[in-house]
Amino acid sequence: MTLKRKFVFEHTVAHHLYELSIIENKSMNALIRDMIEERYEKLKKQKRLENFYSGIGLSTGLIGNTSVQEIKANRNV
Repeated sequence: MTLKRKFVFEHTVAHHLYELSIIENKSMNALIRDMIEERYEKLKKQKRLENFYSGIGLSTGLIGNTSVQEIKANRNV
C-alpha cells in the first residue's frame, strides 16, 4: 500500500535533506523512508526490552515467600 502525503520542511531541514540525498545517492523519498524505518525498528526494540525487563521479577520461582524447590523438598513422595 502506498500513501501520498505532502510534507513542509523548514529551509535548513530541506537543504540538509537535499545534501544527504546527493551524498548518499538516494532520492529524498528513499532517505525519509529509511529514516522512518530505522526509528521505528529502534523504538520497537526498545519496547521489547522494556517488556522483557518488566517481566524479570515475575520469574523468580517464588510462590508467596516459598520457592518451588522448598515445596518439592517438603512434599511427601
